[in-house]
Amino acid sequence: MEPGGVIRVPVVSEDGTGHESAGGAGDTDLMARLRAGDEETFRQLVVRWSPAMLRVARTFVGTAQSAEDVVQDAWVGVLRGLDRFEGRSSLRSWVFTIVINRARTHGVREARTVVWSTLGAEDAHHGPTVDPARFQGPDGRYPGHWTSAGAPHRWDETPERSTLTKEAIALVEAALERLPPRQRLVVTLRDVEGLTAEETCDALGLTAANQRVLLHRARAVLRGHLERYYRAG
Repeated sequence: MEPGGVIRVPVVSEDGTGHESAGGAGDTDLMARLRAGDEETFRQLVVRWSPAMLRVARTFVGTAQSAEDVVQDAWVGVLRGLDRFEGRSSLRSWVFTIVINRARTHGVREARTVVWSTLGAEDAHHGPTVDPARFQGPDGRYPGHWTSAGAPHRWDETPERSTLTKEAIALVEAALERLPPRQRLVVTLRDVEGLTAEETCDALGLTAANQRVLLHRARAVLRGHLERYYRAG
C-alpha cells in the first residue's frame, strides 16, 4: 500500500455502528426530517459529527471549553439556517463551514486566531514525506523503488489487525494533535469525518491542489506513526 494512502479512523456513533450519517439517509431525506423537527435525527447528527467539529474548532480557539461553546453555537446556527440551506453543497460541508466560521469569529474575540493564510507556514516545508533511505539509490537494481527493508507492510495480515485497535486509534488521535493546523483540518475532514475532496475544499476555502498536498503530507505522517506501532507489535 502506498505510504500516502488513506488512513481511515473509525469514529463510532453512540450505538457503536459507526454509521456515516443518521440512519444512512441522504441529504434530501435528512433535510426533510430536520425541517420537520425530527429530534432523533438531529441527535444522531450531533453525536456523529460533534467530535470532528470540536477538533476543527480547537484549531482556532484557545481552550477546549471555547471549542465546545463554538460547536454548540454552530448547531444552533444549523437549526436556525435549515430553511435557508439550498443544497448547493453537501449537508456535512455546510455544517462544517458554519463551525469553521463560528470558530474564527470566536477566536478573534479571544485575540488568538491567526489569519488563515498564515496557518500554512508549517506546511511550507517541501522536503520528502517519506524517509529517502527507504528507497533504492542510483546503484540499486530498481532506482527509486522500495528497498526490501523500507517497503511498507500490510497491517491486515491477521484477523486481529484487520481494523485499528483502540490503542492505535489513540496513537492516531495524539498524532493528529501534533500536525500543523491546516494539515490537521484537512485530514480530519477527509479521513476522520469522511468528507469528499470537494466538500473539504468548500468548507476550508482551499484549492483542489492545496487540499491534495496538505492531505498527502498529513497522511504520510500518520502512516509513519502507524507503521512504527505495528512493527513494534
